[in-house]
Amino acid sequence: MKFIAPLLVVLPLATGLTGCTNPNTPAGEEGYVFEKPRIFGAGGYRGTLIGPSNYGVSLWRNEVINIDMRPNTYTENFKILAKDDLNISFNFHAVIAIKSGTVQQVVEQYGAENWYVRFVRETFRTYVRDEVQRYDSVALKENRSEIAQAVSVKLKDYLKTSPFQLNNVIVGNINYPDIVAIAVEKKLAAQQLLSEKETQKEIAQKDAEIRIEEAKGIAQAQKIINETLTPNYLQHEAINAQLKMADSPNHTTVYIPVGTNGIPLIKGAK
Repeated sequence: MKFIAPLLVVLPLATGLTGCTNPNTPAGEEGYVFEKPRIFGAGGYRGTLIGPSNYGVSLWRNEVINIDMRPNTYTENFKILAKDDLNISFNFHAVIAIKSGTVQQVVEQYGAENWYVRFVRETFRTYVRDEVQRYDSVALKENRSEIAQAVSVKLKDYLKTSPFQLNNVIVGNINYPDIVAIAVEKKLAAQQLLSEKETQKEIAQKDAEIRIEEAKGIAQAQKIINETLTPNYLQHEAINAQLKMADSPNHTTVYIPVGTNGIPLIKGAK
């Protein structure tokens, strides 16, 4: 019976030690340290850990909820009717981080790890739908930057009083129905053909301009020739030709002067 008293002391001590906790938080995260309610006492929030760190060994039932504070990408998939009533499939990405020092607010007011689903997701999806439905299906790709910018402005305004910070919004892949894809291909082919026709037209215009200039040159040359072919000039040319022929060693040509300017008729000897 003399060993009963020490045993009664050791048992509570061992029980207390096995109930010790040492909450810890890894790098990039912040921890919300809280005490689980006991039979007596209120429990509740005990402090914040900024990782990497630990809260220390405690006889109390302290635990931690760790929240990742780093920027993370949240992707939403959509299938939405565009302005022209065609279903367009695409995805949207929002890069969001949690402001440092706000982990208590995130846990107590925004659902802890579920903050995105509870507070951001549906609002984000609504903003995307509203912007996409302003455009025809074919115009979506051409205006993807404008759509992303408009969604970003709205979402930043929505989050400005919250612990969350929007870093970027990106439009992902846009997939058209087959009918739209075919129409887009036809449009691109038509544009290419039109471009080729315009090029051919420009070439034809340049060719026509060249021919016109050549015709102008010929006409000008003919005009000059006609103006210079005076009787005296023709007589001079004829005399020169006769002189050259007379100098030929095989010259057997007979000249018969006719006309008022003495330009001869030429008869070759047989």
